[in-house]
Amino acid sequence: MNYRSFITMAAAFFISVPTFSQDKKDTKKWDVSNPDGPHKEVSFSVTEGTWMNVDISPDGKDIVFDLLGDIYIIPVKGGTASVLRAGHAFEVQPRFSPDGKKILFTSDAGGGDNIWTMNKDGSNPVQVTKETFRLLNNAVWSPDGAYIVARKHFTSTRSAGAGEI
Repeated sequence: MNYRSFITMAAAFFISVPTFSQDKKDTKKWDVSNPDGPHKEVSFSVTEGTWMNVDISPDGKDIVFDLLGDIYIIPVKGGTASVLRAGHAFEVQPRFSPDGKKILFTSDAGGGDNIWTMNKDGSNPVQVTKETFRLLNNAVWSPDGAYIVARKHFTSTRSAGAGEI
């Protein structure tokens, strides 16, 4: 293949890419809470878990934790865990605010991993970040509860990726 043939083929490829991108815009937007296509829901009970994120309330009375993409709260003294967030969205890494009134967490409910807050009882979920490319996780509160710090994930040629705060 000569140089001119290669340039012609490369130009033809790059000229056709915008057409593909325009066609892609016409496709239905993915909605995490309403999966398209066949699926089956199953119920099950567990008494233990692994790879969980756990936090204790500032007053020492409650534990918030994630398990299989849902968020629960349970009294420190024991008992039955109550679900705070459940459903199709994958929600993890819950952290109590310094005053114990709110919980910070990572959720893909908006389409990608972003930082959310909710009241301690699971009400009033609010998406704090709206990142669409560099996804966020591992959020924590500042000691006074006025700020949130999170890790933004970058990927490149390294398989493990990198991050920034």
